[in-house]
Amino acid sequence: MQTINDRELGEITVSRTARSSQVRIKVAPDGRLRISAPKLMPLFMIKRAIDSSRHDLRVMVESQRPVLRYGNGSEIGKSHSLLVREGAPLSITRQGLRIIVTLPKGCHIEDHDVQEKLRKQVIAALRREAKGYLTKRLQFLADKSELSYAKVRFSHASSRWGSCSSNGTISLNIALMKLSFELIDYVLIHELAHTVHMNHSTDFWNLVEMHDPHFKAHRARLKQESPVV
Repeated sequence: MQTINDRELGEITVSRTARSSQVRIKVAPDGRLRISAPKLMPLFMIKRAIDSSRHDLRVMVESQRPVLRYGNGSEIGKSHSLLVREGAPLSITRQGLRIIVTLPKGCHIEDHDVQEKLRKQVIAALRREAKGYLTKRLQFLADKSELSYAKVRFSHASSRWGSCSSNGTISLNIALMKLSFELIDYVLIHELAHTVHMNHSTDFWNLVEMHDPHFKAHRARLKQESPVV
């Protein structure tokens, strides 16, 4: 099985089987793309199929994005929590480090419209945490590793934990705040290493290992997580 690291769509796994007569692409339960291709099809043709279907793939990933459900007592990021109480009218507000959901009689936290409104507050809370923590942590790790970047930006509409552009802009998914601190560091180091190597070559992984000796374990653990907010 091969892996394609697409800058927009994230990590895409490719499996080749003798039964496949054409390229088939689907979204895995964790939100990542999986490709089934003919056994002898070269990788460049698979990448060409991705490029030609890029718009449809964006729609596919978004429409099949896993849905998170939040309930009373749910932890949001590193410092926020969710409190559900009865009352009227329906309201969802953030007070300090607590997101408070007030539910009228007959309304439930699992209701789709409640979850959609709640998600907006969750995104706001995670973005606040990300800007406060990730900005400082990225700079700390950059100074420690003697690597540099141009600027940092934050997003939540992505199937990737992070990315680095050719001009040195590092983009970070606010969903990183759901991860343990060591996994956050792995992602930040990973993106900092891309400021030197814009690929996943041996030199790239050697640089990652220099600053995260346990990167293989961290990488494996990260694959069990989903960058969904």
